[in-house]
Amino acid sequence: MENSARTAPILVTGGTGTLGSHVLPRLREAGRQVRVLSRSSRPAADGVEYVTGDLLKGEGVESAVAGVGTILHLAGGPKGDDVATRNLVQAAAKAGVRHLVYISVIGADRVPLGYFKAKHGAEQAVSGSGIPWTTLRAAQFHDLVLTVSEKIAKMPIVPIPSVIRFQPVDSRDVADRLVELTLGEPAGLVPDLAGPKVAPLADLIRGYLQARGKSKPFLSMPLPGKPGKAYRNGDNLTLEGAQIGKRSWEEFLAERVR
Repeated sequence: MENSARTAPILVTGGTGTLGSHVLPRLREAGRQVRVLSRSSRPAADGVEYVTGDLLKGEGVESAVAGVGTILHLAGGPKGDDVATRNLVQAAAKAGVRHLVYISVIGADRVPLGYFKAKHGAEQAVSGSGIPWTTLRAAQFHDLVLTVSEKIAKMPIVPIPSVIRFQPVDSRDVADRLVELTLGEPAGLVPDLAGPKVAPLADLIRGYLQARGKSKPFLSMPLPGKPGKAYRNGDNLTLEGAQIGKRSWEEFLAERVR
């Protein structure tokens, strides 16, 4: 990487989220200037500059990317990731950004659900931007599985689509890998990153209940149509060739659930 790229700020989108909270201190520890694009204004803190903008609306993006050498694109939501990413790469290309790093999801090109389709559209926007790029597909985070478990376990009987399996990964392991990629050279689509173990969603939720000292009956539910077929086929998993994170679901629960 050229010296100018090393000294230029790194722009992080989604820097105020779960993944961002792990990434920012790691980038600062590496001695890099960090700028965060956020929808709400906030003062600079811990050596991080915050700028205001909205990727989905395309507001404030050009000023956010000005003078930036590398972008780490973490921002995402339940829908619109493709639109937001197109707005970002358009501004980044005009600004002469040298490296664009994107976090996607395993199965983005295989699972026929809106969230995955939007992620795949964002991947295509990145790869077609003309900017040297790196994309990492990761499994669902432990944090997401915990949120799902907390919500669904409130029911007297826990309904679970029996075909769904996850290989959840710790967000800190993802942050470690993303920082490595961000500080490195553009590498295109890199090997996927998944957790240490594949498990049915029902088993993951049972593990959560056990950590809480609780037990509930489960009701197995069908998942029809193309989504059901995709999950039966394991299209949301990478069973061979993935890089494996260190921290297991059980270790995460031991830390987070009291």
